[in-house]
Amino acid sequence: MTPRRIGILVFDQFQLLDAAGPVSAFEIGGRYRPGAYAIETISRSGGPISSSSGVTLGSRPFTADDRFDTLILSGGEGTRGPAICDETLTFVRDAARQTRRLASVCSGAYILAQAGLLDGRRATTHWARTDHFRRTYPKVKLEPDRIFVRDGPVWTSAGITAGIDLSLALIGEDLGEDVARKTAQQLVVYHRRPGGQSQFSALLDMEAGGRFDPLLAWMRENLRRPLTVPDLAEQAGMSERTFLRAFAAEVGFTPAKAVERLRLEAARALLDNQPLQVEDIALETGFGDSERMRRAFLRAFGQPPQALRRSATALVLP
Repeated sequence: MTPRRIGILVFDQFQLLDAAGPVSAFEIGGRYRPGAYAIETISRSGGPISSSSGVTLGSRPFTADDRFDTLILSGGEGTRGPAICDETLTFVRDAARQTRRLASVCSGAYILAQAGLLDGRRATTHWARTDHFRRTYPKVKLEPDRIFVRDGPVWTSAGITAGIDLSLALIGEDLGEDVARKTAQQLVVYHRRPGGQSQFSALLDMEAGGRFDPLLAWMRENLRRPLTVPDLAEQAGMSERTFLRAFAAEVGFTPAKAVERLRLEAARALLDNQPLQVEDIALETGFGDSERMRRAFLRAFGQPPQALRRSATALVLP
């Protein structure tokens, strides 16, 4: 077996885990198929490259003669440098023509986008960079809530640990899902994260260590109930007026909006992971009917449930 060459591109002030996560995943995956991978860390200048943590990683200079099976671009605060480096951008553009797959972790997507390789493609990056990325690269079809996105031979992933999710999917494509699953077990991570590919947790967004955290957890466990204001106020042990005022002030959402966000999160997870009909998911998550759920999805995600289900399926299939 000829090893698949995996190139990991780093630069000054890269995020260490953006590179170390994929390196570890491919190294462990290769244990189950000896000779499957040859991993190389590359940079523009070569030599030890300092990460944002101060820890250095050895590398060799990339060259125009490099031929990788898969090239992965790390991210981090240092992406501003390579994103304006003509030599790096030329290398990445050439690699796009010569490699089987091109991938980025976190803000490494900025380098791909600056090279013009994401124009017209679906992609993702760290959720905190969504607004800036969209303004800077309007031609990219950004999907900000995804852990990773595949569009043809180009793969992009969200922040930091998502590089491991991405690598497991690449390993699954190369060596089969059984090897990817065993690799995940060795790494002590999920083979496929619960809740599908979403970066966000509505409950975590709303929890603030305050008095309504138990109520929010109860709401999530009882989404099939009506969850009206009187119901929630009673559960919280408050009058309706006091509850409405205090909940909005502490949680940052009205009770109705909080209920909708929790239902959307639950419905999204079921769409990604369960073979249920959309109508059944609407009932299971408390929307009541599929049309009401469809309208909520359009408000939140800009797409109906069926489109998001097709998208999620496409992300994990070759």
